[in-house]
Amino acid sequence: MTIRALFFDIGGVLLSNGWDREQRAVVAAQFGLDATDFSERHKLAVPELELGRMTLDEYLEQTVFCHPQTFTPGEFRAAMEAQSTPHEGALALARDLATRHRLYALNNEGRDLNDHRVRTFGLSDFLLAFFTSSTLELMKPNPAIYRAALTLAAVAPHEAVMIDDRAQNTEAARRVGMHAIRYENAAQLREELAALGVE
Repeated sequence: MTIRALFFDIGGVLLSNGWDREQRAVVAAQFGLDATDFSERHKLAVPELELGRMTLDEYLEQTVFCHPQTFTPGEFRAAMEAQSTPHEGALALARDLATRHRLYALNNEGRDLNDHRVRTFGLSDFLLAFFTSSTLELMKPNPAIYRAALTLAAVAPHEAVMIDDRAQNTEAARRVGMHAIRYENAAQLREELAALGVE
């Protein structure tokens, strides 16, 4: 068995989640948002954001600045961006693997926040390409996004490994023929990759 490409989720693997439930709760509380109203508005807007059909500014107009606020969009956006933190063990492992293997990102995220995270944490230093929902206009766990990423990376499903922290996403990757590892920590990931011959 030869593995030719590794596909990494970003949020939950290489970094903290970018704008998931926990991050939203912290920022909503920081700015005193009505949690119920914000949550309901987020549910309707976030698919469009993550599919690249809405900018972050447009998302904020619909979810936060639809009401008068005492803070600016820039202040709110800075607080959103500040929620991103590195998973140092996973980053170190990925940087090491990139010296011997082809690594790509395959993740769901809006374009603006994804671009910020790629720049801030130097992800383009070791990931060859970013197959992101907002660029491909497809979202995990839709099988089509895995097939698109495989086609763009020019690898067969059995030659690729998907690394993701969500069970539904790893299950979907397996259904299209990829190997998949549900990420828990860097040591566990290294061990499971070694079992696939990736060291």
